[in-house]
Amino acid sequence: MNSFYTRYISESEISPFSIALSEPQNNLNKSRQPFQGEARIMRTKLGATISLLLLLSILIGNSLASADANEQNLGYVVRMSVTFSNNGAEVWTLTEEDKAISLFMNNTWQTVQLTNSSYPIERLETDKDGNHLATLHFPESEIGIGGNATYTVTYNVVSKARSLPAINEEASGRLLDITEDVKEEYCKAEENWLINDTELYELAQNLKKNETNVLTIVKEFVAWISSNIQYETHDLPWYANETFSEKSGDCDDQAILLITLCRICQIPAYLQVGCIYLPDVDYLETYWQNHVTVVSKGIGWHGWALVYIPPWGWLPVDLTYVTAPGGLRADPLNAIRGAAVTMQTVIQYMNVSKTDYVESSMRYKEFLLRHRFHIYEMDEMISVAPIDFPDDTLWKLLPLVVGAVASPAVVAAIVSFVYSATRKKESHAIQAETSQTLLAVFSF
Repeated sequence: MNSFYTRYISESEISPFSIALSEPQNNLNKSRQPFQGEARIMRTKLGATISLLLLLSILIGNSLASADANEQNLGYVVRMSVTFSNNGAEVWTLTEEDKAISLFMNNTWQTVQLTNSSYPIERLETDKDGNHLATLHFPESEIGIGGNATYTVTYNVVSKARSLPAINEEASGRLLDITEDVKEEYCKAEENWLINDTELYELAQNLKKNETNVLTIVKEFVAWISSNIQYETHDLPWYANETFSEKSGDCDDQAILLITLCRICQIPAYLQVGCIYLPDVDYLETYWQNHVTVVSKGIGWHGWALVYIPPWGWLPVDLTYVTAPGGLRADPLNAIRGAAVTMQTVIQYMNVSKTDYVESSMRYKEFLLRHRFHIYEMDEMISVAPIDFPDDTLWKLLPLVVGAVASPAVVAAIVSFVYSATRKKESHAIQAETSQTLLAVFSF
C-alpha cells in the first residue's frame, strides 16, 4: 500500500425525475463506501474550515475531443466533508492515507480547482495511477478515545462541451495496430485484473474467437456482459471472477470484468470513476454495520471502463449508464456512443490501473470494524455559473506565491509537482494531465 487514503463513495440510483435515460442501463451503485487503499479511485474528505485558500488550476491536456468551443460551459461546486469518529478503546493514529484528498482530473472536457480546504496543504503527490493528490496538514495526528476529526474541501468545476469520434466496425483498427508500449502498460495482470484466471481466459477467447477487429471484440464483450450480468450492488467491490461467478455486479464490478476480458486479449483498458450532478438526490445511507454513514446531496458516483481502440485511441465504455436511445439492447456499441461521461453533468475524478482498490476496500472495512472507528461523510454538488479560469501559463502565476504566507517547503513542493506534471505531457490520453498551475495562499 502506498501513501494515499482513497475511497469509493456511494453511488446514488438515478431518479426517473432527474434525468431521462434508456432503461435498463441507467444504474448507479448505491453500495460503495469509503476504503483505504493505495492511491487511486475515490477519496474525498472534509470538515471545518480554517483560513486557507488554495487555488489549484490543473490545465487542459490533449486527451479528449472537445466539441464546438462556442457551446456553453457548465459550472459546479463540489463540496465534501468527512468526520473520523473514534468510538473504540484505543487511539486512532491518522495515516498519510487518511490525510490525502484527490485533486480530480483536468483535460479538454473539464477544469477543476480546489478552492477551499479546512487545513493547509502539506504535500502534493501523484499516485501510481497518475492521479494528483494533496495531503492535508492536520493539527493533530491522533484522535483520542471518544474524539473526532473533521475537515471539508471545496472544488470549483467547469464542464465543457464534449464529443466522441464517430465509430464503426469497418473503420476500427486491428489488434496488431495497438503499439507494444501501450499494451505493456495497460494489459498487465495487476491486482485488479485477473487475466490469468482460467474461466475468464476461456470466456474471453470463446467470445473473441479468431476476430482481430478491436471494436468488434469489445462489442462482443459488452453484449455478453449486458446479457449475462445482472445489475446488483454489493457490500464491497468485486473482482472479475466474482462478478463472472455470481453473474451480478454494479457499475465498477461490470467495468472490471470488461477490462479483464480486454486485457486477456491484449486490448489496453483501465477503470475510471467520476461524479454526476443529480439535483434531486438527497439521501443518507449507512454501510459496514453502521461504521460508515454517507449523506449525498445533488451528487452520484459512477464507474466505467476506458478502452484503447485504434485508430481513435482511448474511448469510454459504459455498461450500466447509457444515454443512447435503446441502450445496449439496441446496439452494444451504445456503451461507447452513449457513455455517461459524454454528458457535461459527469465530472471525471480518478483513474484506476495499478491500484488494487478491491483488496484495499476489504482491508479498510475490517480495520474500521475491528477498532470500532466510524466515518461520517457528506458529499454535495450544486450548479453554479461557470468560472473563467486562468490560462495555461504557469510561470506568470508563480510570482503570486511570493506574497503568500506559505512554508518554503510547500512552495518548493508545488513548483516541483507542477514541473513533473508538465514533463508528463507525452503520457497517454485521458489519464495524463499535461500541465498544472497552482496559486496557494496558506494560513498556518
